[in-house]
Amino acid sequence: MMPQLLTVRIKRPDRRPIRIWVPVLPVVLVFSPIVVLAVLMAAVACLVYRVSAVRALGTSWRIVSALPGTRFDIEQGGTAVLVAIR
Repeated sequence: MMPQLLTVRIKRPDRRPIRIWVPVLPVVLVFSPIVVLAVLMAAVACLVYRVSAVRALGTSWRIVSALPGTRFDIEQGGTAVLVAIR
């Protein structure tokens, strides 16, 4: 299943935390011309390096499908960033 929501939370010292919710589908639709070009470039790269394009596409879909439930926590000094993919 494709990820539905990306949640970003930024904690800053001495300030209120910032929360941003990003729906994935509208972002993908807005950037779809760039996505089409990226897929075409990946297909050309597969031909150049003699990799099966169908297998590469299947592997890419598996990676995208495995993203829901992933969390990234980055902390440096007093600032912390949490990215959760749902």
